[in-house]
Amino acid sequence: MFLENTIHSNKRKGSIEIICGSMFSGKTEELIRRMKRAQFAKQKVEIFKPAIDNRYDEVKVVSHEGNSIHSTPVPSSSNILLLADDIQVVGIDEAQFFDSGLTDVCNQLANSGVRVIVAGLDMDYLGKPFGPMPSLLAIAEYVTKVHAICMRCGNLANHSHRMTDESSLVLLGETNNYEPLCRDCFTEARK
Repeated sequence: MFLENTIHSNKRKGSIEIICGSMFSGKTEELIRRMKRAQFAKQKVEIFKPAIDNRYDEVKVVSHEGNSIHSTPVPSSSNILLLADDIQVVGIDEAQFFDSGLTDVCNQLANSGVRVIVAGLDMDYLGKPFGPMPSLLAIAEYVTKVHAICMRCGNLANHSHRMTDESSLVLLGETNNYEPLCRDCFTEARK
């Protein structure tokens, strides 16, 4: 019995952690912090981001505060499984831009003993659930919702308000295209 318990306790336990919130809430900053802690602990880590996100750097994940960490840009979620062999901690930034297969990829990684840390917008600019994030939130063991500060009233913000007339779902942007708003200011701005 002791040997059986010892064998089970040595097996790596995988999990899925989600960091979500509006734009400018610190999602990427928190992802970078967790990944750097794993690196410091000498764990094998790999960070992935969607290839379409090249706002700050082609290969680095960069926070709005300027902190960065090396990443691997991939065109689809299936590439993550191909590149995450023998990795202990997988980070995924801007998860909302990935295809719906990301949920299965994260499950497969976690089921094989990998700690998966995912950061992404939980809502799009219309205030609706964004991409694979709702299904990832449903299967995650740990969820951290971070908030920005409303640019109009100073309360906690959880919406990303688009300030342009562009209507495509995906519009990569920064403070020139988006502002974080609280529920009341977002509702007022959408009228």
